[in-house]
Amino acid sequence: MQMLIALITGLCVGLHNATWGMYKDAPHEGFTWSTYFRSVIAGVVFAPLVANYFNLDLTILANIIALFGSTYALERVTMEVYKTFIRRQDQSKYFIPMQLSVFGKPVKSYGARLLVGAAYVGIILALTVGLTKLNASYHAGNLGWSKWLILLPCSVFGWVSAFGGAWKDAPVEGFETFKFFRSPGVAYFFAFVASLFTNNLVLITMCSIGFTIMSIETYKTFFFLDRPRGKFQGMPVTHPEWETKRKKFVPMYVAIWVAVLAIGVMGFMADHNSLWS
Repeated sequence: MQMLIALITGLCVGLHNATWGMYKDAPHEGFTWSTYFRSVIAGVVFAPLVANYFNLDLTILANIIALFGSTYALERVTMEVYKTFIRRQDQSKYFIPMQLSVFGKPVKSYGARLLVGAAYVGIILALTVGLTKLNASYHAGNLGWSKWLILLPCSVFGWVSAFGGAWKDAPVEGFETFKFFRSPGVAYFFAFVASLFTNNLVLITMCSIGFTIMSIETYKTFFFLDRPRGKFQGMPVTHPEWETKRKKFVPMYVAIWVAVLAIGVMGFMADHNSLWS
């Protein structure tokens, strides 16, 4: 039963990620099932690993929320590292390059991209190790920090996202102050939300960025349908049939949102560990 719940959770994470990505990209670059299911496979692989590593009892609804948010974060980090540093792809079809770039110009050296990618992954791992130590110290009572203060480092990946986005987008479309501070602010909010479901600071941090991405991408994808995705700004719609076909995926996308919110409400009302208990 534990494995089944983990697999279903990972499946929902992958389908949710794959759907908003497809919805924005398909009219400009077409649709392939292999690309769509890439996120699904990642979600299905990561969810059981996360559940096992953190020893999550998935009969507790709050733990399912923690698993969903943390798996969402891992899937996104994996896909972004792949697309930015590893994947070889013609960047001429993009308004904003998706590969590692400097001042808006893609880095041509594959070796340099891999080296920077390794450093990027190293930073993420170092932050995770630091958060693990912070979690141990906090619960041992060695810090004396308030709960509101401890949520600040738990929103650290919102800042990572902000700086990464500015590095990629600002040289092409200019720096936007609101856009830069949006991710850190939303990440802090979701760190608080996650703290209602778990007292593990590492899980709170992963959920913080996971639910931040989930919310912001939903907002950008479905609330501004007449605005092309930034990377395709000014680019032609080469597959107009997908402006209609993509709508078939929306009911599933909404259903996953409803399920997460419903489980979240029920999990919050039930007995479980939280940072505030």
